[in-house]
Amino acid sequence: MISDLNLLQIYGAMARHAAEAQSVSAGNIARANEPGFKASEIESFQAFLARAATSGSPDPMATSFKVNLANLPSAPNGNTVSLEQEIFNSAEALGQHNLALTVYSKSIDLLRTALGKRQ
Repeated sequence: MISDLNLLQIYGAMARHAAEAQSVSAGNIARANEPGFKASEIESFQAFLARAATSGSPDPMATSFKVNLANLPSAPNGNTVSLEQEIFNSAEALGQHNLALTVYSKSIDLLRTALGKRQ
C-alpha cells in the first residue's frame, strides 16, 4: 500500500522534467543551423532530486530544473548542436515521461481500489 503520497509528487516532477527535456531538445534542433549557437542541456532527474532534497523549500518538487550549456564540440560555424544527441535525448525523455505517467496512473488506481471505488 502506498502510505506516502510524496511518490505521486516525485513522478509528477519526473513527467515535468521529461517535458522540459523535450522542450530543450526542440529548441536545440530548431537552431541547429544557426552559426555560433551553443546547445543547452537539462540537468539529470537524479541531480534535480538531490538538489531538491537539500533545497529547504516547503515544496521541493516545485523547484525548477537547471538548464546549462552543453559541453559539446563545435562545428566549423561554431554551432554545438548534435542532431544525433538531440534525437537520443528526445527518446530518453519520452521513455521517462511514459514511465512517470504509468507509475502515476497505477498509483491512482491502487488508491481508488484501496478506497473501494471503481474506475
